[in-house]
Amino acid sequence: MIIDVVTIFPEIIKNTINQSIIARALSNNHVKINVLDFREFSNDKNKKVDDYSYGGGAGMVIGLQAITDCIKSIEGFKDAHKILTSPEGVSYNQKKAHELKEKQHLIIICGHYEGIDARINNYIDEAISLGDFILTGGEIAALAIIDSVVRLIDGVLGNSASLESESFEMGLLEYDQYTRPEVFDGVSVPDVLLSGNHEKIRQYRRYNALEKTFKKRPDLLERISLSKEDEKFLKEIKNKV
Repeated sequence: MIIDVVTIFPEIIKNTINQSIIARALSNNHVKINVLDFREFSNDKNKKVDDYSYGGGAGMVIGLQAITDCIKSIEGFKDAHKILTSPEGVSYNQKKAHELKEKQHLIIICGHYEGIDARINNYIDEAISLGDFILTGGEIAALAIIDSVVRLIDGVLGNSASLESESFEMGLLEYDQYTRPEVFDGVSVPDVLLSGNHEKIRQYRRYNALEKTFKKRPDLLERISLSKEDEKFLKEIKNKV
């Protein structure tokens, strides 16, 4: 996979992708990430990329010349899937991460200031939002997209089974996990996890995931198909409330 990030703050992206799992994915050639500073493409003698908004209003708006010239300079840009990070976009989720993982080439455009000239929509395939809140710039959103997609690429994570049990992968929040020591500050690891009985451990974890989801994100339960076992567990959970 190739990911091109179009931004005026390239160091924010570079400093993050050179860490942890993304750095290993880069070094192992699972993904190639290019970071482009579209300010370098400005025809303005001072490399200015923004201007006042037609019709008035507070803040500055990014113009189209530099940013579109930057996008067009990317090899294969016509066939790439082009994304704009924007509060007007669709809300990002794990399903969308899986969809993007199937793309061979992503171009992510980071918005700033009061936004980009609305005609940018003629150059993108979709806009994506992290949620109903405002960020100073689109770099954080771009990094969230990159991180969530890259970790799904085959071979990036050492244990593919860890992906399957993560929050949102199975439609629920992930079950609680524990490690050594067995007792910490007087609190013990649940006995069932020490039992060695794999079926009881599976049941405990499923129950725990359902209970956490019911308490913290009940909306998720409306989106998944529940087994008879799940329904039994949920009935018990609801009776405890």
